Amino acid sequence: MGAIAGIAQPQMDSFVNKMLDKMAHRGQAGRTVFDVNEVTFGASWTEMQAEHMNELEEQSLVIDYVAEGHMAQAQIKDGNLELMRDELGAAPLYYGYMKDGTVCFASEVKGLLEVTRDVNMLAPGHRYINGKLERYYQPKTQPQLEEKPEAIADELRSRLEDTVSEFAKKNDVLGSWLSGGLDSSTMAALVRPHLEKLHTFAAGFEDAPDVKYARQVADYIGSDHHEVIVTFADLLTILPDVIYHLESFDALLVRSSITNYLVAQEAAKYVPAVFSGEGADELFAGYAYLKSVDKKMLAKALIDITQRLHNTALQRVDRSASAHGTIAHLAFLDPNVVDYALRIPPRYKLQGNVEKWILRKAMLEKLPIPVALRTKAKFWEGAGVKNLLAQYAIVQIEESEFKRERTLPNGWILNSKEELFYYRIFRQYFGELENLSWMGRTKGAPKSP
Repeated sequence: MGAIAGIAQPQMDSFVNKMLDKMAHRGQAGRTVFDVNEVTFGASWTEMQAEHMNELEEQSLVIDYVAEGHMAQAQIKDGNLELMRDELGAAPLYYGYMKDGTVCFASEVKGLLEVTRDVNMLAPGHRYINGKLERYYQPKTQPQLEEKPEAIADELRSRLEDTVSEFAKKNDVLGSWLSGGLDSSTMAALVRPHLEKLHTFAAGFEDAPDVKYARQVADYIGSDHHEVIVTFADLLTILPDVIYHLESFDALLVRSSITNYLVAQEAAKYVPAVFSGEGADELFAGYAYLKSVDKKMLAKALIDITQRLHNTALQRVDRSASAHGTIAHLAFLDPNVVDYALRIPPRYKLQGNVEKWILRKAMLEKLPIPVALRTKAKFWEGAGVKNLLAQYAIVQIEESEFKRERTLPNGWILNSKEELFYYRIFRQYFGELENLSWMGRTKGAPKSP
């Protein structure tokens, strides 16, 4: 994905360029810095985003755009600076204030830190105008569809096919991150007929379930498949890079991001963009713990976790792809798909003991049966990472160190030695930040005994 940055003062080109330099990995196909209405704007982009980028200055606009429902932008509107982020937070955007009170913004925290230590996240579905936040979108429970499940499954598949095919039309060479789970396999299976060649990418330990199932899907759909077989030494080697790009020390998020980062690194050798299955678990009830939620409350619970995607799973996807100058397309989060998903009765999402039942029904004839019926495995579980890093951290960090360092300057208390292990790396890159409100923390993260 590309990068945007800016400072609400004119002739701040050198500072904005430094901000873009920190985010250069996000797009190296082009860059522009210009002044409009006392604001210095900057943007960089990938080759796939190059179209129309030469018109940015004419429109008093900078934008990081991938698809509908996947963008962040800054513009002069009615003479004022307006920041805007997409509905669910697929594209990142942060803002803050310099010592003299001047507002500044950037796609990543590392870019913003070039000019201020005041970091705030622009929340999904929000606009920032003249110092005020305005919410323009919030997912809500909708009137439920009355059609039979067969018709709902067909329409769901049709909407997914539409967004997948539309993205494929614009690009001749594409890939798909493929864990062998239902969600990523759905993406790969639906896009395959629209491309002469589809590259698929899997990562994990040699005997990991994800690697096995991904091979099965790749053989079934006829993709050009690539694997990254990981060792524990690889995890330790790549960990600092992952934390730097991820901008988080949340334990479960880091665990999941390591193999995502490695698979994105491999994908960048072959394709400029990939499909990701992110968002399906939240929209269609893919997590095991949801089976214990009161059925009357399931719809609200799904909306709650969908609204938490932006600084956890979607941050992982964005940073993993952007670290290597590529784009990740999130077809499940296309507004037309989200709108329809919110209207599907919860009983068709979680039917009996089967999670994502309606999505499985929609894809049953498109995937190998074992994959269509495979239960949810988190990235760090399916890839074989498991709790290896947690065990390593326990050995590396003394109990006295953990007690002394687990309370952070902002008052947060680290849950485990694993989290402290990651935080120490994070601190080396970003220092001790008093405000970490912009950082997501996974619900139910493991705690030290």
